[in-house]
Amino acid sequence: MLVWDAAVDGVMDTLRLVPFLFITYLLMEYIEHRTSDRTRTVIRRADKFGPLPGGFLGILPQCGFSAAAAGLYSGKVITAGTLIAVFLSTSDEMLPIFLSSQAPVMLIVRVLAVKAVYGAAVGFLVDFFFPRLNERKIGAGIHGICEHEHCNCEESIVKSAVKHTLSITLYIFLISTALNLLLSLIGTENLEHLILNRPLIGELLSALVGLIPNCAASVAITTLYLEGAMSAGAMMSGLLVGAGIGLLVLFRTNRSGKENRMIVGILYLAGVAGGLLTGALHLI
Repeated sequence: MLVWDAAVDGVMDTLRLVPFLFITYLLMEYIEHRTSDRTRTVIRRADKFGPLPGGFLGILPQCGFSAAAAGLYSGKVITAGTLIAVFLSTSDEMLPIFLSSQAPVMLIVRVLAVKAVYGAAVGFLVDFFFPRLNERKIGAGIHGICEHEHCNCEESIVKSAVKHTLSITLYIFLISTALNLLLSLIGTENLEHLILNRPLIGELLSALVGLIPNCAASVAITTLYLEGAMSAGAMMSGLLVGAGIGLLVLFRTNRSGKENRMIVGILYLAGVAGGLLTGALHLI
């Protein structure tokens, strides 16, 4: 029964991402096949301002944006800073939990504002201090992902986009199902009690839980805060790090394990720092 429930939840988690993934791959195919090298260079250079819209788009209550951003970064259509901005601002299940719990409107507005502004700010810093994360030869894009997945990209952009979408969808389904099963065995109650309402320790542990690419993490973190069992700083650490399915897509589509590990490390440290700042400045 646990396996069946985990599989059903995995299907639901995956299906809502399919439109975002398809549009992402379609866009990447179009850029690679229908534009010149000069045009692609202009697009990538223009994206130095990407963290700003990335930070504000991420707050929309749909983790599909983080999945799309991961795919676009893997094709080097957007910068690492833009990716980090989206990851930090992604809300996942936070907003629905706040609304269903009838949380104060100003609390919701402040949390979303902090995530958006902080995500954009960190994104610009990442592009400035880690330029190597954005290095790749023009034309790598979708072809780099093709080589990673051993598929044939010399076909129509729609057919190729469909193949990539199906490939990543299967991967996400398998991982999501495994995570759902694991969390069912562990119990979300035990997951919630891992996070202590203590300075620094709370932020460090909450950020670790936030890295779990499953909506259960954001649900547990948000619920604990509303119940008074977690400080605002610890909550923000977990919610800032919680990039939803985006990390799964990143590790599946981006061939550079070193880049992926750096991004996760930056995301974790930025989440902890953001939580500590939130607590110190009483932003929430």
